[in-house]
Amino acid sequence: MATFITLVNFTDQGIKNIKESPARLDAFRTMATKMGLTVKSAYWTLGSHDMVLTVEGHEDAATAALLKVASLGNVRSQTLRALSADEMGGILAKMP
Repeated sequence: MATFITLVNFTDQGIKNIKESPARLDAFRTMATKMGLTVKSAYWTLGSHDMVLTVEGHEDAATAALLKVASLGNVRSQTLRALSADEMGGILAKMP
C-alpha cells in the first residue's frame, strides 16, 4: 500500500463553515474506508496549512477520494507520495 501525506487549506467556504470540519473529516474517513483507503492520521494545524492527513491505499483510490473532497469546495490540498525507509531502500537498490 502506498502512503500519502496531504496538506489541506480551507477555502472561504470551508472556513465559513469551520464548525462542520470534524463532521467533514468523519465523512471523509467513511468514504475513504469504502474505497479501500485507511486514514492513518488527521490533524488540524496552525501555520501555513490548516490540516495534515496521512492516508494509505492504492494511488487510484487516493486520487479519486481527494478529487471528490476537492469538488465539494471546502478545501484545497497538496498531496505528497511518502516512502518508508524500506521502500526508499528498495528504490535505491535498483539504481545502476
